[in-house]
Amino acid sequence: MRTGGVCYTAVPGIAAAFLIGCGGGSGGYGTPPMPPPQPPPVVSFSAPSGATPINLGQAVTLTWTSSNASSCTLSSSSNIGGTFTATQPTAGTISVAPMGTGSVKYTMTCTGMNGNGAATTAAITVNPSILSMLSTATISTIGSTLDPTEMGGNPYGLAIAPVTTGPITKGDLVVCNFNDGATDTEGQGTVIVGLHPTPGATPYRIASSPLLLGCNALTMLADDSISAAAYSSNLNPLVTSAGAVNNPFSAYAFAGPWGEAYVAAKGSNPAALYVSNFGGSIDRITLDGDTPTAFTQIATGFCGSGQPGLIYAPSGLTYDPSIDTLYIVDTSSYSVVAFANVSSIESGGIVVAGQCGSGASHPTPKPTFSGPSASSARIIANGGGFIAPLSAALLADGDLIVANADVNITDTQTPNQVFEISPWLPGGFVGNPVQLDTSGTPGALFGIATAVDSQGHQIVYFNDDNTSAVMMMTQ
Repeated sequence: MRTGGVCYTAVPGIAAAFLIGCGGGSGGYGTPPMPPPQPPPVVSFSAPSGATPINLGQAVTLTWTSSNASSCTLSSSSNIGGTFTATQPTAGTISVAPMGTGSVKYTMTCTGMNGNGAATTAAITVNPSILSMLSTATISTIGSTLDPTEMGGNPYGLAIAPVTTGPITKGDLVVCNFNDGATDTEGQGTVIVGLHPTPGATPYRIASSPLLLGCNALTMLADDSISAAAYSSNLNPLVTSAGAVNNPFSAYAFAGPWGEAYVAAKGSNPAALYVSNFGGSIDRITLDGDTPTAFTQIATGFCGSGQPGLIYAPSGLTYDPSIDTLYIVDTSSYSVVAFANVSSIESGGIVVAGQCGSGASHPTPKPTFSGPSASSARIIANGGGFIAPLSAALLADGDLIVANADVNITDTQTPNQVFEISPWLPGGFVGNPVQLDTSGTPGALFGIATAVDSQGHQIVYFNDDNTSAVMMMTQ
């Protein structure tokens, strides 16, 4: 029957009537309209522009978005593109370190229901690494590090003055000598000297004190105060630019200070000193100006062994403010270790399994990490041409230059080499090492510092212990 345009059919023997669907007149049910087809994926890169070349060892940051896509694949235009996972999310960011010099483009191809879409970066030029562009032919002698009066030599610590104050001029090279002048005994030096950074400079005394006994590493605060790692006195004195030697950190327990790095205040993070110890720990001293406000032992467990002239311990502390990362040269395991987000690492944050026992052979095994901040720690370079690496400095592009100590070098190994180490390149090592001292006598390289001249060229200063002099290498 039909009622009001709706049809019912009575089924015999069944009391109810069921709607079976019926059309009539102008009413009824039609086929719903089909949705419009989904457009193909659209992909875009927001970086990099490709306008600024990079050096071998640097990473390229790729940032992309897409629409109408369910999956994406990353590829490069040449075999220097670097190591990365091809399958990527439909939007994200990834850092890729090219593996060679030349030109490379990156393409992100995304797939959707209705086809593919792709975007390609501009060509990225990869220039040679900084160390490969530095010429040993340009090495020159800045001057002797022998104290004018005490005559102590064997320069270890090296830092560059940030400002002009007292007798120190901005850019001056500040050096501490590990040996005394009277007996030339390692670990008995007590003197800090300065040199103007021009060839032929003569040293001038900044400070001398028993508190500085065994000074082996330096860093300079913003006001030219000098924080000194004094291994033999087991102290960390603070020296004013006028030469007054103070001990404001006397309340803190050190264990053979062996490395130093100063970190300027930034944002909510106050200024700080980082000190590595022969005992295997890394300490942070928070500062208000030159006044300590807190002491935090952020890491323990690095290997420490030996005696002056034959020491394996965490050293070469180098800080990169652009990524809040502290680098530690682990002499024992022939490694360079990175602590990312170091300003946020709390007390006991990293426990290092250094695996260094009494009479241990070297290199020791690669360390492993545990503790609440273990994820912040990683090894960026290990083995290779390292022979008990000791000192380091930050290059202009964020790579490190690292020098060997040549402890227990063999006849088949080349002494007095420096290496460029990238935090981004797999394995860390960039290009070939450079030999700085060609005398054939190993163990020449200790303190190392870097600067950039007014034309943007990299300068590397280094202590040569064979001649007790500060040297300079330029592009």
